[in-house]
Amino acid sequence: MQVSVEAGEGLERRMTVEVPAEQVDKEVEKRLKNIARTARMDGFRPGKVPMSIVRRRYGGEVRQEVFGELVQSTFYDAAAKEALKPAGLPRIEPLEEEDAGGAFRYTAVFEVMPEITLASLDDVVIKKPVAEVTDSDVDDMLERLRKQRATWKEVDRPAREGDEVTIGFKGTVEGEPFEGGEAEDYSTVLGSGAMIEGFEDGLVGASAGETRTLELTFPEDYPVEDLAGKPVVFEVTVNKVSEQVLPEVDDTFAESFGVAEGGVEKLRDDVRNNMERELADRIKGRIKSQVMDALLAAHPIDVPAALIDEEVESLRKQTRQRLGGNANFELPREMFEEEAKRRVTLGLVIAEVVKAGNIELDADRVRKMVEDFAASYEDPEEVVNYYYGSRDRLAGVESVVLEDQAVDWVLDHVKVEEEPSDFSSLTGQSE
Repeated sequence: MQVSVEAGEGLERRMTVEVPAEQVDKEVEKRLKNIARTARMDGFRPGKVPMSIVRRRYGGEVRQEVFGELVQSTFYDAAAKEALKPAGLPRIEPLEEEDAGGAFRYTAVFEVMPEITLASLDDVVIKKPVAEVTDSDVDDMLERLRKQRATWKEVDRPAREGDEVTIGFKGTVEGEPFEGGEAEDYSTVLGSGAMIEGFEDGLVGASAGETRTLELTFPEDYPVEDLAGKPVVFEVTVNKVSEQVLPEVDDTFAESFGVAEGGVEKLRDDVRNNMERELADRIKGRIKSQVMDALLAAHPIDVPAALIDEEVESLRKQTRQRLGGNANFELPREMFEEEAKRRVTLGLVIAEVVKAGNIELDADRVRKMVEDFAASYEDPEEVVNYYYGSRDRLAGVESVVLEDQAVDWVLDHVKVEEEPSDFSSLTGQSE
């Protein structure tokens, strides 16, 4: 087998492969003989058709079949011979005519995997958030839980911020009503920001039965294009004013969150444990994101288009599943291309980190990750068995763990500076 390679643009390679005529003829002859054993033709008994007729009848078809299989069987051998690592399937150009000697030739066009040399990370600085869950943080979380269980009680007084008002309203733009500008018995909480700017503020101090005229302006980025930036007049009648009633933090409150024994103290412990897990995840995520950004910045490599295409399709599939599996519309490629390129690049660089660091998958960390995930379910053991009962399901966890181990290796080769923070800032729950 003779092989020649030409470098194209970027990672593209054009590889021409020539297979000796003897190899082609030998395989063609072998298959024709097999056909001859059972061939049926008028005028001949089964298996007694002369080889000359079998060749004339089946020779072209068999030769094309052999050519197709030769492409599959010789492509990767030829690539290995030239020390090439194909990325994706090749594009086979139209087969050339055989020469007088009957040799078989084809040209495969494909991309190769990029060669990656890990760059020095000595100057990279990773900021490590340092925070803990305080008693005050737990109190704030319990307050949020109280608001989740809040009820509303009608009151006979003017509305204040934080009250729920039940209203009827009619809106007009340039004196004309518009779609969606009218409602009856509509409820909104003053200060929630659910309505356009000025609407809720204009109802502070209003009592049940009172009507107010609000002269406002739709924001420039209002989603209804015909209304964006336009002045609007609302006639609003307050039907009811209700104040929020928060439940007491007692054993009954604890039971509403599934705490059957231990009361409020057990609830506080559970809340704190959940918050600490969330905090640890957020810190880990912040650090990992910085490491990934640093790896991308240090390794501006060419990425095979074939791998990007595969990742785009994977992201499309995931998005369709999140949307309920609706495949009646085509999601545009540009929605996913940037993220796909980032993922592929990081995958290649992380693989090189694993190789350079001689990193082996830590089975104990895999087990711990599965168990930590399962801990939030009613029957943790069932969840653990679910993952360990499927090679594919467990492989997903193993991939994450191996990536985490690679991040740990990187952290040993960069500067890590602690950065004081707090639970609210790291979890996005600050006011």
